[in-house]
Amino acid sequence: MNLSFNNVYKQFGSLSVVENFSADFRSGEIVALVGPSGSGKSTLLHMAAGLESTSAGQIATDLQPVTRPDPSRTLVFQEHALYPWLTLKQNVAMALEFQQVARKQAYERAVTWLQRVGLDGFENYYPHQVSGGMRQRAALARAFIAQPEVLLLDEPFGALDALTRLSLQDVLLDLVEQAKPTVLLVTHDVDEALFLADQVLVFSARPATVLKEFNLSHRERSHDLSDLAAEKREILSLLGIAVTHESKPTAKPVELAA
Repeated sequence: MNLSFNNVYKQFGSLSVVENFSADFRSGEIVALVGPSGSGKSTLLHMAAGLESTSAGQIATDLQPVTRPDPSRTLVFQEHALYPWLTLKQNVAMALEFQQVARKQAYERAVTWLQRVGLDGFENYYPHQVSGGMRQRAALARAFIAQPEVLLLDEPFGALDALTRLSLQDVLLDLVEQAKPTVLLVTHDVDEALFLADQVLVFSARPATVLKEFNLSHRERSHDLSDLAAEKREILSLLGIAVTHESKPTAKPVELAA
């Protein structure tokens, strides 16, 4: 499913968050959005999910205007948002029960998806009984079980430790390779953007405008980003972070959180 933004504006009262944003994203493509805090990246995701309306312009999927939430578009937050009183299996199955799938069938499919994200044997555990990384794996399983055609990720790994984060990046790539959704990823981690994305959009401070687009679809994905050192330096420079030696930034008072 293709996702398009056509001359999109968003204001909250007198505050302009997004101005004249236009872009087209293709099925199976991962696009990372990076930029300063408050630059409108998460707002773009919320509008694409149908949780926020545009002030002007239009968002569409396969030429159909986005006017409300729909199961074909799934938003995953930094916090896992699992229900603490439900087991992991029940949490994942809930996405199908909302679509009127019979509970027995929903549970069977939930177990399969938990296995795909490496949670085999933890189906009947509650969220408080497993680690943060395992909870986020369950959140990814819940996102993919409904087979969304557009996946909107708002810093989904931001609260995790470095090793768990790398592991879940690999899990996400495997799931995307199988399901081929259109993916928009908001991240403050430039390395994560360079590893995961086919395209990186670097945003200015609010109101959001794109400073530069980086097409990375030609490269072989690897956690060793040495081949993308020049791109990393340029992205950091666009974000106001001076790089003095290799990829070591000089600290400046710039926030990159979504």
